[in-house]
Amino acid sequence: MKRGFLAALLIAVFGWCVIETQSVAGAQNPAARRPQRPEAYPDRPKAPQDVLDRGKATYGVSCAFCHGSDAGGGELGPNLLRSSVVLADQSGELISPIVHGGRVEKGMPRIDISDAQIIDVVSWLHSLKVASRTDPNEHNIDIVRGDAKAGEIYFQKTCASCHSVTGDLKGFASKMPTPKTLQQTWMLPGGGGGRGPAGGAQMAGLHVPPTTVTVTTTTGEKVTGVMGRIDEFYVGLTEADGKLRSFTRMGDIPKVEIHDPLAPHRELLKTYKDKDIHDVTAYLVTLK
Repeated sequence: MKRGFLAALLIAVFGWCVIETQSVAGAQNPAARRPQRPEAYPDRPKAPQDVLDRGKATYGVSCAFCHGSDAGGGELGPNLLRSSVVLADQSGELISPIVHGGRVEKGMPRIDISDAQIIDVVSWLHSLKVASRTDPNEHNIDIVRGDAKAGEIYFQKTCASCHSVTGDLKGFASKMPTPKTLQQTWMLPGGGGGRGPAGGAQMAGLHVPPTTVTVTTTTGEKVTGVMGRIDEFYVGLTEADGKLRSFTRMGDIPKVEIHDPLAPHRELLKTYKDKDIHDVTAYLVTLK
């Protein structure tokens, strides 16, 4: 009985000594008591180059006109290099819901890209390095560094069938507040190069018609209007008389046709090379 009592007493005394030692150490070194915070700009394993290339291409087509070609922020979209969501995201689990429409009410439109494409974009974003005390925008990028003559040739070959430098684009450069706005505007006029739904296009006096949609019901009725919201299960539109209409979708029923006036620009976004972008920008800057 005495032997058991002594053993229990020794264990209790030993435990108290350990706790007291840890308490003293914690008091002497407060940092030892605090949980380690995650690194602000963590180094992540680099994804395969083909993934990074796909991610960069998808970003350029679907994201750059709002968030800037370098992800450092555009005229409308915020800086993604310093975004808490991007920094905390591991493989798209935080970014994917936002891209799919989770922040529409805050001005972030739903982007029609797949989860696989989102993961590619996330991998590319995570590969971009930024120092914790360095502003990625503090050294302004020289946007007007292309060959204006080459840009004119490209414009005449690719753009002149729809646009004229003596017509709708007359004085285009003089209406743009910055070369960056000009570049974002010509690449996608409705993409938010400035404030408002048509961005810089409004500044330039360009009329960008809204995207419309035609719904053909199972009874053969055709309903056309300005597209409001659309996803896999729903389509909403506003008719010419202001009447709101909505339809439930089940696969291909009802038939839905989207009429996007900027479709040619979106298709061209997939074909631009960096040189083309800088050359055309250098040419358009001369249109004052």
